[in-house]
Amino acid sequence: MTLRVLAAGSLKRAFVPLLARFSEQTGLHVAARFGPAGLLRERIEAGEPCSLFASANTAHPQALLAAGRARATHTFASNRLNLTVRRTVSTATDDWLTLLANPALTLGTSTPGCDPSGDYTWQLFDKIESERPGLGQALKQRAKMLVGGRDTISVPPGEMASAWLIRQGLADLFIGYRHYALALDGQADLRVVEIPARWNIRCEYQLALLDDGQATQRLARFILGREGQTFLRDGGFSAPDVE
Repeated sequence: MTLRVLAAGSLKRAFVPLLARFSEQTGLHVAARFGPAGLLRERIEAGEPCSLFASANTAHPQALLAAGRARATHTFASNRLNLTVRRTVSTATDDWLTLLANPALTLGTSTPGCDPSGDYTWQLFDKIESERPGLGQALKQRAKMLVGGRDTISVPPGEMASAWLIRQGLADLFIGYRHYALALDGQADLRVVEIPARWNIRCEYQLALLDDGQATQRLARFILGREGQTFLRDGGFSAPDVE
């Protein structure tokens, strides 16, 4: 038997070893495909076979649940946003808001609607707009939606979008998920910059169980259980109940 899983691309580094461990323990084969969660939801709605959907937000699983396509949903991890910037003399010490406000820096983001990372980024821009009128709207206009869309750039396998885009000269600054900071630690040409908690956006990840099979439920329990949560924590994610 093969369990078919569709999962947000940001989960890949944690889910590949997690699913391998699950298969080792249970003997169940898991075929996982990763991509922007909004586009994965569309594939499910179009009829693509899938037992478990792991989304980088709650909106897509809840929409499947409301439409009767999902049997149950479970929040299983949380995340935040941060910035990755090309390290130069001029960017070496600036704080996150100064970096974002600098019009000389090409700002890259993911794509709202197709990818929750883009949705969360636009929420960040709205929060900035509420406290710095004009800046949030300017950021929306300046942002280049480079990944996560239907016709955006395909990042090569094994590469992180933020690092690859900056190194290719397509962006100077990228807004993405905080958990990637672990993998970017020690990169001499890049600087990872925290966004303070009062400004940041809570990113909730949720499972949608698309059938009632025992194998599907078993995989969901594994992800939610101690061992699955260890894989997620080691990948830089926080527990679902941690701010």
